[in-house]
Amino acid sequence: MNEYNYKKIDAFTSEKSLGNPAACIYLDDGQTMDEDKMQAIARQHKGFVSEVVYCSKSQLANYKLVYYSSECEVDFCGHGTIACMYSLIKSTPDLMGKSELLVETNRKGILTVYNQITEQDAVYITAPEAQHIGTDLSADLIAKNLHLETGQVSDKYPIDMIDAGLRTLIVPVAKLEDEVRVMPDEQQLKDFCINHDIDIILIFSREAANPRDIAHTRVFAPRFGYLEDPATGSGNSAFGYYMLKNKLWDGGSVSIEQGSADMEYNIVRLNTRDDKVLFGGRATDRIIGKYLL
Repeated sequence: MNEYNYKKIDAFTSEKSLGNPAACIYLDDGQTMDEDKMQAIARQHKGFVSEVVYCSKSQLANYKLVYYSSECEVDFCGHGTIACMYSLIKSTPDLMGKSELLVETNRKGILTVYNQITEQDAVYITAPEAQHIGTDLSADLIAKNLHLETGQVSDKYPIDMIDAGLRTLIVPVAKLEDEVRVMPDEQQLKDFCINHDIDIILIFSREAANPRDIAHTRVFAPRFGYLEDPATGSGNSAFGYYMLKNKLWDGGSVSIEQGSADMEYNIVRLNTRDDKVLFGGRATDRIIGKYLL
């Protein structure tokens, strides 16, 4: 039986929020794990965490990260990256002294991790380079599949598709009270996403419960085995590029609140560096131990 260092970590936690859960398996030097085993472990975690992150040393960067949901390997997992790197840096004195680290992702290249734990109790990650895909999906069709009324989709801002790690359909909702209460049918929305090559759907309101926050978002991810992602790095990075494109944000340091009406909202931070969006936040270790395989 093999033993692996294991943590269950909640990413994007705020003072009271529960964050978004990820399981992190840290492979020591000499330890390997094939794709079938990674997928099997992630399948066992269905309903417990959103994704499992496998972290190992890299020949091209400081660390290599691979992401799996219960359904499949995931191109990129922002909250899993925040969880894995925040916990690793904070628990490793040698890493706490480093301002930057590089992570090799299995499908999205090498990204920079900025250590701001001492200054802001957060780490920031460079989002994968944005691809502005666009969409001709109608507000009527989108509203139907989200279980919204057509009039609840705002015509003040465009509907768009941007990939900043995952192909993200971005949908404006006119009122915060409608946005936080949306509850689609998981299978219907999964079929819609598969049929239109959408990884996740981000809905947003420019209203926010806390005036310090630039917007409120929610993210639906039924393709990955669960309806809603309570705090999202890739989705909010795509939204950051959307806000820059539509002149809703000047690229300075901002925060976004995310979540449905029945929860304490999680906080995702955004910033820019060298014209690239950074997403950031803190994380909270919940379980530390060994995974036996």
